Amino acid sequence: MSASNNTPAKKTSWWQGVKAEFKKIIWPDKPTLVKETVAVIVVTFVMAVIIMLIDWLVKYGLDFIL
Repeated sequence: MSASNNTPAKKTSWWQGVKAEFKKIIWPDKPTLVKETVAVIVVTFVMAVIIMLIDWLVKYGLDFIL
């Protein structure tokens, strides 16, 4: 490092840094947001049904054995 490069870096506040990072975010448009939200809800519902069925089968199996 050279001696002429001793100037301290410009200090910015934490909030200014957060604002700068938020400007870099590419926010989805409304149709994309709706499609992705629906996809999350549908997948969540399907997974809940699968877990419910597995739980029911295990309970039925244990009741049958015992």
